[in-house]
Amino acid sequence: MSLLENIHGPRDLDKLSPKELTALCSEIREFLVSSVAKTGGHLGPNLGVVETTVAIHRVFDSPNDSIIFDTGHQSYVHKLLTGRQDFSTLRQREGLAGYPQRSESAHDVVESSHASSSLSWADGIAKAYKLTKQDDRYVIAVVGDGSLTGGMTWEALNNISDDNDRKLVIVVNDNGRSYAPTIGGLARYLNGIRTEKVYRRLYRASKSFFFRFGVIGRLSYSAIRGAGKGLLGSFAPKGLFPNLDIKYIGPIDGHDLDAMQQALTQAKKYANPVIVHAITQKGKGYDPAAMNQEDQFHAVGQIDPETGKSLEQGGAQSWTSVFSEEVVKIADRRSDVVGITGAMLIPVGLDKFATKYPERVFDVGIAEQHAVTSAAGMAFGGLHPIVAIYATFMNRAFDQVLMDVALHDAGVTFVLDRAGVTGPDGPSHHGMWDLAMLQIVPGIKLSSPRDAVRLKELLNEAVEVSDRPTVIRFGKGAANAEIVAVRRTEDGVDVLREASAKDVLIMSVGAMASTALQVAELLASQGIGATVVDPRWVVPVPKSVVEMSAQHRLVVTIEDGIKVGGIGTRVRQDLREAQIDTALTEIGLPDEFIDHATRNQILEDTGLTAQAIARDIVAQVVGSRVPHARAVDETQLKLS
Repeated sequence: MSLLENIHGPRDLDKLSPKELTALCSEIREFLVSSVAKTGGHLGPNLGVVETTVAIHRVFDSPNDSIIFDTGHQSYVHKLLTGRQDFSTLRQREGLAGYPQRSESAHDVVESSHASSSLSWADGIAKAYKLTKQDDRYVIAVVGDGSLTGGMTWEALNNISDDNDRKLVIVVNDNGRSYAPTIGGLARYLNGIRTEKVYRRLYRASKSFFFRFGVIGRLSYSAIRGAGKGLLGSFAPKGLFPNLDIKYIGPIDGHDLDAMQQALTQAKKYANPVIVHAITQKGKGYDPAAMNQEDQFHAVGQIDPETGKSLEQGGAQSWTSVFSEEVVKIADRRSDVVGITGAMLIPVGLDKFATKYPERVFDVGIAEQHAVTSAAGMAFGGLHPIVAIYATFMNRAFDQVLMDVALHDAGVTFVLDRAGVTGPDGPSHHGMWDLAMLQIVPGIKLSSPRDAVRLKELLNEAVEVSDRPTVIRFGKGAANAEIVAVRRTEDGVDVLREASAKDVLIMSVGAMASTALQVAELLASQGIGATVVDPRWVVPVPKSVVEMSAQHRLVVTIEDGIKVGGIGTRVRQDLREAQIDTALTEIGLPDEFIDHATRNQILEDTGLTAQAIARDIVAQVVGSRVPHARAVDETQLKLS
């Protein structure tokens, strides 16, 4: 039996010798590569924190001591050490979550995996333990992998340093990267620590010297190394945040298990806020990841574990790649167009723009609030910024969109990738709140393209708007094949299907157009006439949609955002203001957090399938509003 199979909880680590712990770390890496290769997931970050996580669980006593991961995608090793070793359904429906999840284990504390929040959590938990006299409990926050670039981290540090009578340990996982190399002044400072020639030479020389003296020498080296003192003290930088009055230990080789344990033990004894600075390598121990300069296998799909090559079949062009190609064409034509992203240059498709025009693309790190307000400044200075981020991270910058961009009539285009149901990353990563949240911004224009052709079209229209914010939002995965409109109204609404009987008007939002057309087909088979329209720009609601609504017995809106406060709500308000009493049904996601599963599984569960929607409509119209519709058994409502 392997060592890993005997680890059912953190205290099982206490039984292992130093040699066995080293062997365990190797087993964990082998397990991660073989398991994640089958399911996909965040491989690189977890390969980089093996020894650091083992050391944390050796020194501290979870769950009595609270361990917080920022971001949560680097918690796979933590899951293994806390008894969760079935990775066969990682990130799959009812399987192991890709982030910490309280329902899985008492060892998991923070589920939200939006970066840079852990120190605020840690600050609050540590204050609570102090005030409630839980004096034996420590709080350990593992930050890094880009999360130090977020402004919330700095706000937390400022407060932690102001009240430092608490048992709080901050482990900085310094791998120089988030998705890609971390940027900014702090990144340069940390890079200086990692690359200081004198420091590195003395580190190697001192290690060689101490190791000549056997066990005693190695123990002496670890103690000196762990405390960040001794021979290297005069050459190492004096802490990460020298002006914040927080004890600093390091830098430590995050892959040196003995050194990490010594450093964490020192931090534990100090019993006040301490920063333990661990230098790690993302993708450690797996050559394909180490050689991948793009993102060191930050997140992978199914891969060949031997070569690291993807096993997933290439299909239709993704939404992201369509945007990536079109934004370069726009940049060729418009020298005032610039790109901004938050540590996600490649995932959001700005990499080609950056390669061709490096001086016109700005990666601000995990700092969405700064990205948005700096975009407002760029607009004031005569540029047209395109801010490209994941829809779920747009939540973090709402105030800046409202008060810095919209209030100042700034011509900024927001491109929201991974909008709607995203699938395996779970509740914190579904982009389901953007439509409801952003539509309340005065003057904003919101669009959701139904296919790749419309994405290009709407993006070009968006950058022509110079006096208000515009939004283009699209989902994850392959872009829909072109859906050709029957006609386009004067105000830009595409009529996708037109029925002679004015029974039902279906307004689809974005990629839900194909579902809406399937619904219309099912309704037609039951004698119900359904017209389908795609507004393209869903906010403000086009006048022609309101006018067509007045001509139909029932209006149905279909969107893959939350229906509470969604686009359907906006249409209802506009109809009421126009004194149109047509019945309206809003179809969308429920106002609840949705667990990880595939997109199709989630749509099935939430009733966002053609069959479910058609059944709902039939139930409303048969025998009442549409006399010529015929009652049918639900099983007959199936697509041919």
